[in-house]
Amino acid sequence: MSAAGIAPESRRLEAWEAEMAEIRAEVEREMENLVTEDDTPVDNILSEKQQRLLTEPLYGAWSGPDQHAPGHRGFLALANVGLFYALRQPPLVPDMMLALDVPGPGPDLSQKANRSYFIWVQDGKPPMVVVEVVSNQEGGEDGDKLRKYETIGVPYYVIFDPWHLLSDRVLRIYRFAGTGNGYIEQVGGLLDAVGLGLSLWQGEYESTEALWLRWTDRDGRLIPTGAELARREQQRATEAEQRAEEERQRAEEERQRAEESARQAEQERQRAERLAARLRELGVEPPA
Repeated sequence: MSAAGIAPESRRLEAWEAEMAEIRAEVEREMENLVTEDDTPVDNILSEKQQRLLTEPLYGAWSGPDQHAPGHRGFLALANVGLFYALRQPPLVPDMMLALDVPGPGPDLSQKANRSYFIWVQDGKPPMVVVEVVSNQEGGEDGDKLRKYETIGVPYYVIFDPWHLLSDRVLRIYRFAGTGNGYIEQVGGLLDAVGLGLSLWQGEYESTEALWLRWTDRDGRLIPTGAELARREQQRATEAEQRAEEERQRAEEERQRAEESARQAEQERQRAERLAARLRELGVEPPA
């Protein structure tokens, strides 16, 4: 039988293929022993709300990165999920991370490989953006964590310090300048390679008035939350209803004016007829 007639499953593997198969099997065995969640709660309510404010609007109101193209894969916006960057290293757990153009998790989220962000599963790509919300002075956001994200090569690292626990600066954004150069702090909140910006926003979110970190588009417009979209839609519906009512009132007023004009015209015709009849009684032929 020719080589072409050999079934794929019975073909003898090349040495490099066998080696890759063994590596994949070893990685899968290692992953089975990884702890992907330990049920540790978030540290405070503000952090929990802030994490949601950085994820939910992207899924609800962002069309995705500018470089959409046929075959382009979507994005992952995750909060408080393990970021595994090496098999035998404990994960980092950023408050929020945003990854672009990655395969994403598989459909079965009960599978361990789909529970966390494994860089080697996501085509070797680290998240594009990592955000850490400072809630105490022990997290190492501007020390150990910064160096680890720098080593991983996360393009944008953001430190949001609303309570000034690390410094007098509320927001710091670092951009990875390449191996050997590491992170450099950038001026302004535009994350050019992502097509989004980050901005401080004082306002009410989920009945809580605070200083929040919000996503914006390239022009600085806030990416709205689902509640904000619903309010806008309700406002548009109310305004449309008001316009319809105003139009109905204008139509009614126009109808009334037309009726009044018709009534006045009829009264004028009747006066003319009475005048003509009176003139005839006097022997005067009224003008035509």
